[in-house]
Amino acid sequence: MAEAFFNFLSKRVRAISAGTDPDEKIHPWTIQVMKEVGIDVGRRKPRPLSHGLLKKADKIIIMESGLSKNIPPKYFPKLEEWRIEKLLGKSIGQIRKIRDKIKKKVERLIKKQNR
Repeated sequence: MAEAFFNFLSKRVRAISAGTDPDEKIHPWTIQVMKEVGIDVGRRKPRPLSHGLLKKADKIIIMESGLSKNIPPKYFPKLEEWRIEKLLGKSIGQIRKIRDKIKKKVERLIKKQNR
């Protein structure tokens, strides 16, 4: 969701999303709640985090607490932790609230980047 919001809202730079243990496909509810706000993520595929992506990144956002243990310390200066709840086991209503929280955080990040 964060990658999709960032790339939809940002005019200057692009985001790439990757996970330490990515699912094989995007969950149908994620596709649905993003369609509700006009963003189609249905064709996207989750990808694994790699050292190449970390090296190229200007900013590394960790969505949940504790994932920084998967990031080599040399990348810590680029790191920001958002503490977003996991979607697994959540109702569609809860996923909408998480989506909206992610959107607000992305908007703040873009605003900071544009200063």
